[in-house]
Amino acid sequence: MTTGQATSPRGGVRAAVLGALLVLAGLNPAAAAAAPGPGPESACAAGTGPYQRQLEEHLGRPVDGVQSSADCFAVRAFQRENGVSPADGYPGVATYRTMLVVAARPNPNAEGDCPVRSYRVTCVDMDRQLLWVQQGSRIVFPVVPIRTGRDTQETRPGWHEVYWRSKDHKSTLYADSPMPYSQFFDGGQALHGRTGYLYAHGGSAGCVNLTVSDAERLWNLLTEGDAVYVWGTKPGTDD
Repeated sequence: MTTGQATSPRGGVRAAVLGALLVLAGLNPAAAAAAPGPGPESACAAGTGPYQRQLEEHLGRPVDGVQSSADCFAVRAFQRENGVSPADGYPGVATYRTMLVVAARPNPNAEGDCPVRSYRVTCVDMDRQLLWVQQGSRIVFPVVPIRTGRDTQETRPGWHEVYWRSKDHKSTLYADSPMPYSQFFDGGQALHGRTGYLYAHGGSAGCVNLTVSDAERLWNLLTEGDAVYVWGTKPGTDD
C-alpha cells in the first residue's frame, strides 16, 4: 500500500490534455512549468551599462548600446551560466571581463602574440587583461582574468622569469597587504592572488593580480625559472 496525495481521474485527464496541447504548440511541458511567471524573478530592470555594446555583440543581440528588457535577460542568463555575481543583467566590468575569458577559451593565442616555445610560458595579455600558460601549442593552464598595473605603475612588458616564490607573502610597501601565492618575475612585480574584488581601483601597483583561487592553481603549476611573457597595454593607461 502506498501513501501520498490522491489524484482525481478528472485532474489526471486535464493534465494529460494540457501536456498534449503544449507538445502540439512546440513547447516542452517540463520547461514550460519551470519558466518564470509574473513576479520579481521574471523582471529584469538593470539599466544600460558601460560594456553594453560589447555584451550585445557577444550575445547576438542588436548592437545599439541601449539596454532593452531582452538584452537584460540575455546578460543575466550569461552571468548565471558563468558564475558572475550579482547576476542582475547589468553589463558591468566583471561581466565584460568574463566575456573576454569565454571568447578566448577556444584559442587564447589565436593572434600569436605570446611566443610559442617547447617549455612553459606564462602569457600575460595586458590588452585583454588575460593570463594563460602554454607549452608549445598546448594550453596547460586555461585562460583567466587578471588585473595589471594602473597608469604610472604599469606592469613591465617583455620576457621575464619566476625568480622567487612566497606562498603567504605580505607587501613591504603597502602596509602588509596580503599577496597570497606570490611568484615574483621582475623587480618586485609578481603574479599573485588578490583578496576581494579583482577589478577595483583601476589596476594594481604593477603586479599581475589573479583571484586567489586562480593564483593557487597557478602556484601549483609553476616553479622558479619558468618563463613569463608580458605584452600589450592595459586599457586606461598611457601607451
